[in-house]
Amino acid sequence: MSSIAGTGSTPDTPGNAAGFSTGETSLAPIAASERIESLDFIRGIAVMGILAANIVAFGQPFAAYMYPSAFLTDHGATSEWMWIAQFVLVDGKMRGLFTLLFGAGLYLFMERVWERGGTRWRQMWRLFVLMVFGLVHFILIWAGDILFYYAVFGFLVVPCLRWSARVQLWVGLVGFVLGAAFYALNMTFLYAVADTPMGEQDDLVEVRAGLLEGKAEVLADDAIVTGLKQEGDYAGLVAYRAAEHWMDPLVNLTLFALETIPLMLIGVALYRFGFFSGAFDPRRMRFWGWTGVIFGAALHLAIALFVREGGFTYYMTLAAFVGWSPLPKLMMVLGLAALMVEYSPRWTGALAERVRAAGRAAFTNYLGTSILMLFVFHGWALGLFGQLTRPQLYIVVVLTWAFMLLWSKPWLERFRYGPLEWLWRCLTYGRIFALKR
Repeated sequence: MSSIAGTGSTPDTPGNAAGFSTGETSLAPIAASERIESLDFIRGIAVMGILAANIVAFGQPFAAYMYPSAFLTDHGATSEWMWIAQFVLVDGKMRGLFTLLFGAGLYLFMERVWERGGTRWRQMWRLFVLMVFGLVHFILIWAGDILFYYAVFGFLVVPCLRWSARVQLWVGLVGFVLGAAFYALNMTFLYAVADTPMGEQDDLVEVRAGLLEGKAEVLADDAIVTGLKQEGDYAGLVAYRAAEHWMDPLVNLTLFALETIPLMLIGVALYRFGFFSGAFDPRRMRFWGWTGVIFGAALHLAIALFVREGGFTYYMTLAAFVGWSPLPKLMMVLGLAALMVEYSPRWTGALAERVRAAGRAAFTNYLGTSILMLFVFHGWALGLFGQLTRPQLYIVVVLTWAFMLLWSKPWLERFRYGPLEWLWRCLTYGRIFALKR
């Protein structure tokens, strides 16, 4: 394997008509012996944590993800404190970890391709396949897909892989901070107009009315989706999503670009500096890891208590999630990553091994969870949509975690890849790989 900090030596030149170099000498994905175990461990934690973040939007109207009043069940004081705990510990952090790892994975993949004489067109095709997976996920399974915009942003990051690691890191950090400032200004303005006396000014009265109308439209749309899910009209739900929400993946690109692209670049740079391979001083990793987690969590808690004091209004919760939390989130994401890299080699018990296995099959676990939630919540199956309180939704999370941990390790003891990981590899390389060990 080439140096982690290296940039590779093979020039990127288009190859044959299929878009790949005819000089690729070994079309093979990463072998088990080449894996970096800290990446698997972090990915396992992240894929489990993403379910904890998304469970509200799986089992309640989508707006309830941020806005407690959108719950169709009671959301009392206990649930409010759970909202705060989730906001502080989970929301955005698991997606942030996944984004870091996605960036690291982009470079790791290209490292192998360059070694084998390939070009970045192999990566571009791989991302196109992922984009198709994301569109299928969005239309047929769940509206909260992240794969589509990961793939699209990946297209933009791939040309940056030849930059030096230092440039990637600084562009990522500066880009994230500028994006955070942009989000904060915009979301704070919306909150101030909608929820404070500022919106009563003559020149802002119409703006406030438009914001309230927008909120009503979101809740009305959720009501339609709720009816389709509770009635078990799967075909109607898919048709409605395709007709009325086909633009959502493109809208998400604008919403997440200034956070996701910088985090991917940071992930690339950290991988190349050896961050995930234990190249950094352990004491500094622990110090900065705990510092990021503690300070980031404290800032999140302050935001959450402010939102609670304000009554969890629609635009206040939106501002908290999108506008006020990015910088504390970055602290926690980098802190959590540092701590997991530092401590994960010592976690060698049965549970830790199962978490790593869940991370190796993260693609299958991510999409598989969405499919499982169809059976749990939709009216044609168990029909629990809109029926469970926040505490009860977390019971579903724990049971699903247990399922992830139970199946992943035995499967990978018998097979080389998770089912969807295998399919993605076969489509990426245009050939069928052996699945059984």
